[in-house]
Amino acid sequence: MARKTKSADPLAEYNAKRDFGATPEPSGKQESSESGNAFIVQKHDATRLHWDLRLEMDGVMKSWAVTKGPSPDPDVKRLAVRTEDHPLSYNTFEGTIPKGEYGGGTVMLWDRGTWEPIKGKSASDIDKGHLHFCLHGERMKGEWLLIRLKKKPGEKRENWLLRKLQDDHAQDGDVLVERALTSVATGRSMAEIAADKQGEFSLEGKDDDAFLEQMEKAGSHTRKKAKSRARKDAPLPKFRKPQLATLVDDVPSGNGWMHEIKFDGYRALVAARGEDVRVYTRSGKDWTDKFGPLVETIAGLALPSCLIDGEIVAVDTKGNPDFSTLQGVLKRGHGSQGRGDALQFHAFDLLELGGEDLADLTNIERKERLEALLRAAEPPVFVANHVIGAGEKLFRTMCDAGQEGIISKTVDGRYSGSRAKRWVKVKCTRRQEFVVIGWKKSSAKGRPFASLLMAQYEGDDLVYKGNVGTGYSADDLDELAAKLKRLERKTPPAEVDKASARGVTWVTPKLVAEVGFAEFTADGNIRHGSFLGLRGDKDAQQVTPEQPSATPAPVAAVTISSRDRVIFPDSGQTKGALADYYDAIAPIMLPFAARRPVSLVRCPQGRAKKCFFQKHDSGGFGDAVLHVPIREKDGGTEDYLYIEDERGLLQCVQMGTIEFHGWGARSDDVEKPDRMIFDLDPDEGLDFGDVKQAARDIRDRLSDLGLVSFAMLSGGKGVHVVVPLSTGHDWEAHKDFARRFAEALSIAEPDRFTATMSKAKRKGKIFIDWLRNQRGSTAVLPYSARARSGAPVAAPIAWNELKGMNGAQEFSIDDAKRLIDRSTSKSLDGWGFAAQPLPQV
Repeated sequence: MARKTKSADPLAEYNAKRDFGATPEPSGKQESSESGNAFIVQKHDATRLHWDLRLEMDGVMKSWAVTKGPSPDPDVKRLAVRTEDHPLSYNTFEGTIPKGEYGGGTVMLWDRGTWEPIKGKSASDIDKGHLHFCLHGERMKGEWLLIRLKKKPGEKRENWLLRKLQDDHAQDGDVLVERALTSVATGRSMAEIAADKQGEFSLEGKDDDAFLEQMEKAGSHTRKKAKSRARKDAPLPKFRKPQLATLVDDVPSGNGWMHEIKFDGYRALVAARGEDVRVYTRSGKDWTDKFGPLVETIAGLALPSCLIDGEIVAVDTKGNPDFSTLQGVLKRGHGSQGRGDALQFHAFDLLELGGEDLADLTNIERKERLEALLRAAEPPVFVANHVIGAGEKLFRTMCDAGQEGIISKTVDGRYSGSRAKRWVKVKCTRRQEFVVIGWKKSSAKGRPFASLLMAQYEGDDLVYKGNVGTGYSADDLDELAAKLKRLERKTPPAEVDKASARGVTWVTPKLVAEVGFAEFTADGNIRHGSFLGLRGDKDAQQVTPEQPSATPAPVAAVTISSRDRVIFPDSGQTKGALADYYDAIAPIMLPFAARRPVSLVRCPQGRAKKCFFQKHDSGGFGDAVLHVPIREKDGGTEDYLYIEDERGLLQCVQMGTIEFHGWGARSDDVEKPDRMIFDLDPDEGLDFGDVKQAARDIRDRLSDLGLVSFAMLSGGKGVHVVVPLSTGHDWEAHKDFARRFAEALSIAEPDRFTATMSKAKRKGKIFIDWLRNQRGSTAVLPYSARARSGAPVAAPIAWNELKGMNGAQEFSIDDAKRLIDRSTSKSLDGWGFAAQPLPQV
């Protein structure tokens, strides 16, 4: 990486521009890091907000100010203005440069890592006006390109363009700067750094003027001392019983199911917190030492406290997960497993994150949070892919490839830690676990036994299930012979018929074997059994027969009457078309709508006739429209409506529902809000462009406070700014934050915003509707249809898409396929989910 230095003092300009008696920045001297190829990015809110990219060369940090921040989208080129070289000591700087000093403003350490030119290129290419390089950061990864622009006459600045190149780390839009809002070093937001060099942004007990003042100061680079509070990190999660799948004969159908590959390996629950990682088997055994390379890889991800469910596998020569190969890998050595790249971890569920129990979230919502958590993970750590509503095709593909089968999960199911039909498994071939109870001597020279006798527990009794004589490798024979010798006993541990018991050496029933077989015979014995390996992750007492249950029926078997009735008279859509929309959209809508008290907009005669809100059940909805008792202001309780699945959605549609509006809390704990909504409602005379700019400005203010927000076209007149939150605060704090935030904006820019509902005070302004964040209030749910002309829907969008939107009704119920396809795009990846606490303001 080293290059010949052209200047005797490359840091002369850096030092000359700064008064080190006034600024906390370090003075500079030329030196190299241990690796010689460090890189950092600092988010810098100076005259204008930008991101400073710095690459180590020649003992200094070559620097570029990137306007709008680095984009992971290869189609986006960002202006990068070359600035003076910085010292290596600047790589740890985070704080506030006083106003009036050079570069005055708040500085956050936003990313860090190492870099190198791609193969065949050199760091000296910078002198030629281009640099093609790879980054290995906590946020920026993969291939990037810097290109110097030709100077215009009279131009003093050295302008470059920064661009991401297409690779596995490329993403659509600006998700890096939109969602990475805190320091990689301290976890603080820009407002926290601006408020106090060491403390956390806090205004507890202060009035609204203080809130406004603090927000303004956070954005204008001044420092303010605040009460320092230590950030509490959640402890390493403990083991919990995993969800088990029920064996069924056929793949469940319908869009209410998501399907994953059934991996042929060891089930593992991984508890992680930074470098502290534990690996547990499905029965709770600590096998951390057995999976050394994987543990090191996961520790290197520096994850927050989390508990991840998944499968550890090893692949065969064809690249397929194979249990026998896994057995061989584990035999090669304690902790090292021979090759560091031999094992893979395929994560498929997230049970805890940052101290929050996620078990009550839906399967699809937990999966999306898992994908967000492990977005930066690289092989051998993977997030298991899934498909929705196409299980039979995946099953056929897996069977054709010689795989074990698939796991099917209800999209809206919860994690129960037991065996239930929310998770089912469909196997290409039969395979089960058996307890070894004896062995028969072999007549073949050098073979220690001919076959093993197998049994399973039925209740308290161990029941003989037949013999298995094939599938043993030479290593298997040697290993088993040694283990069997130590377990020999004189009496049979299970009742075995005389013919089968002849010549058997009995053993204490401790060894658990996995066996593939064609079927059970009429008398219950294994037919054409083949040994696959021993399972050390399961106790013998847990080995019971797996009998296929009836395949669950399609989730949404709801009859829709009067399908041809036109309910949108101006555009012609019918009740049947609306039902088909909700049937199709359910998998991506339910993560937001399920298990949340709802108010329904019912229009039994169509949207042009009488419509009304309904939040209590008047009877007749159906078995899937459920009730939750909620305490009212007068001290009594009322049953509120909620749904759990696609069937509940369609039963509401059958009863004339067009719109679904949800609480900001889940039905299982209505006193813990988890979602904040700022509904931007423009006055009649305003253009939609005013709304779009307002939404972006609110996003930026929330970003200063460390809050990730998302944009949604309301399907009506405006835009919703959605702020997902972790639970832990009450409704009073929730409402108070929303009110004070909206009022602070209206005070700061009274010509643009109002926080008052009054029509008279809304003239020419945008009403920031914070009132939806009160206990009992609702907001339209993502993907809900609207009872408006043209059958529009509330549609999630990426922030970079907002600029191109012409109005809040860009999508309708005719766009179900388009919305579903969009939902899996990189730009909407993780939309609406972010485990973040409410700031204490």
